[in-house]
Amino acid sequence: MSTPSSRKLITFDWAMKRLLRSKANFEILEGFLSELLGEDIFILEILESESNKESRRDKSNRVDLKVKNSKSEFIIIEVQFDRELDYLQRMLYGTSRVITEHQKEGKAYATLVKVISVNILYFDFGHGSDYIYHGTTTFTGIHDHDKLELDVRQQKQYGKIQINNIYPEYYLIRINNFNRIATTSLDEWIYFLKNEEIKDEFKAKGIQKAKKSFSLMSLSEKEQLAYARYQDDLRYQASLVESNYGLGRIEGKEEGWIEGKEEGRIEGKEEGIEIGIEQGKLEVAERLVAKGMSAEEAAAIAGINLKLLRH
Repeated sequence: MSTPSSRKLITFDWAMKRLLRSKANFEILEGFLSELLGEDIFILEILESESNKESRRDKSNRVDLKVKNSKSEFIIIEVQFDRELDYLQRMLYGTSRVITEHQKEGKAYATLVKVISVNILYFDFGHGSDYIYHGTTTFTGIHDHDKLELDVRQQKQYGKIQINNIYPEYYLIRINNFNRIATTSLDEWIYFLKNEEIKDEFKAKGIQKAKKSFSLMSLSEKEQLAYARYQDDLRYQASLVESNYGLGRIEGKEEGWIEGKEEGRIEGKEEGIEIGIEQGKLEVAERLVAKGMSAEEAAAIAGINLKLLRH
């Protein structure tokens, strides 16, 4: 049995911001994606977009990379820490935006790009016992219950074998649901994402290079300080959201019970939750402004109306 590594590793989201955009570290990202997608992935380039440019907005917990692989497919990798009830719609918007960004004017629909959305979630999302979910688009007959397939001419036109190969695919990695030892190479990557530890015996593609490259001690003093500030901000924002979410639940329950009606209890509970979450967002925005960020940027990151911050 191995002992835990004494080397402290930076988190994957920070690596996505600072390290994984370098060609020297493509092997790490290729390894993670190869294990997840079940095929050898080779990265041609990492593309810039409004969501992954370096800026003062990096304090937001949204982190993503847009990768183009050797099959001319586009892979979005996103990390999310805070609850978002409409996250499924955000995933849909993200893939749709990539498709439209890369569709040249006047080109046939058959040239639309293939997009794969990889979502690493550190909050409880949906109901289900698994920690990785894969979503695709298929068409099933209403009467015969058969699966619609591409004919030979369509396969040649699209360069795809199955209909689901044309449409976006989604991977949801629910980190909080992983509570086991690593039994597969993919599990080794999930273990790292949850525990920030890579064991010596791990054999997954790219993971040992990640262990070496993600060492906190290998960063410059300036980068170490920036990393520490980033982690402090994440913990503070998560604490605010959780605290105000819990407070909203309590206040909502109390208000509902006073009404003495089931309808009042439900409405009071929901209103309390909403008030608590909004108050938490406002406090996050005020803290960002205190650190020197403009009111406009702070309001955009926290997701609140600018007028609230200026009162």
